[in-house]
Amino acid sequence: MKVMGIIFSNDGELGDLTDKRTTASLPFGGRYRFVDFALSNLSCVGVRHVGVVARYNFQSLMNHIGDGEEWGLELGEGDLEYLTPYATSSVHNYRGKLESLASSMDFLEFGGNQEYVVMIDSSILCNIDLNKVVASHIASGRDLTVVTKAGIANGKKQLDLAIKLDSRGEVEDMVVDYAAPESYLASVDIFVASKPWLIDRVKELIAHNRFHMDRDLVLGGWQRGRVSLNVFPFEGTVLYNDSPAEYFANSLKLIEKDVRHDLFGRAHSVYTKVRDRVPTYYGDGCEVAGCIVADGCMLDGNVKNSVLFRQVDIQPGAEVENCVIMNDSVIGAGAQLKNVILDKEVTVTPGARLIGTPQNPILIKRGETV
Repeated sequence: MKVMGIIFSNDGELGDLTDKRTTASLPFGGRYRFVDFALSNLSCVGVRHVGVVARYNFQSLMNHIGDGEEWGLELGEGDLEYLTPYATSSVHNYRGKLESLASSMDFLEFGGNQEYVVMIDSSILCNIDLNKVVASHIASGRDLTVVTKAGIANGKKQLDLAIKLDSRGEVEDMVVDYAAPESYLASVDIFVASKPWLIDRVKELIAHNRFHMDRDLVLGGWQRGRVSLNVFPFEGTVLYNDSPAEYFANSLKLIEKDVRHDLFGRAHSVYTKVRDRVPTYYGDGCEVAGCIVADGCMLDGNVKNSVLFRQVDIQPGAEVENCVIMNDSVIGAGAQLKNVILDKEVTVTPGARLIGTPQNPILIKRGETV
């Protein structure tokens, strides 16, 4: 099977966490970025032609992916392309995913001889065997395959796309941007289509000023009888990141062994940019329990149930619990932090006290001193 991949990098808004970066480049799990999961899902099944769609704030994303070597891709060799408004025919930020695809039509039409396109968002994390998804799509004979997850819809969480199946496994109902009830399957925002079909549908919808994937292509197409759907149920771990609170909760879920193993090793390994650092230093008298700790840290205080990225400095007498601390942050002596997210290069002054809740963690923006 000849397959190409398209990754949407600005598919979610997470407040101050994505104020100056794409969702795809958001740090996660101590040493990874969100985009690592999408890139690994594609590259580990042999996809070697990948376009990364980025509307804005994409410098950190390009710095992280670079030439794609860590994922077996090569920038400039037809393997990896950055599809930004300034690298395509678009002169403005994309109004929806269909418009981004229309602006990247040269990549779709002339980028290679692939037969199928896999489209993946960045804010929903999973470790999935895409060969099985593509095989299911081909066997179904349908126009479009949607990967779904049961147990996410609960009548409270708003979902981009949710689908209800009848007793035969056929689509009975579908909703967009709605808090669907438990009987609905949540889209994982992974789609598969044949390349010629996708190109034709994108051109047709854009000609009628339709820009949105879920509402116009999937829901609208299904309602008008123009799109036949194949639903692929995924049973593994799926982490939806639609708010800072969800990002915080999902980061701490990685401390659970079963979640961590399923997300990083269910179908394949997850690769990231290599950054060699010295080992973490654990000072005399420090206590560290139930944590994910990256390399290069200096730990002289006490840390519990937290995720520490590279080169975090926790000074003597500091108490850190249920926190996500990103690269190069410093927590001063005697400071107390609980239910806190520190973005990169934050300085917490000695004796400071930051206490949030699991539902409303305190978020400190990159480079701030508190």
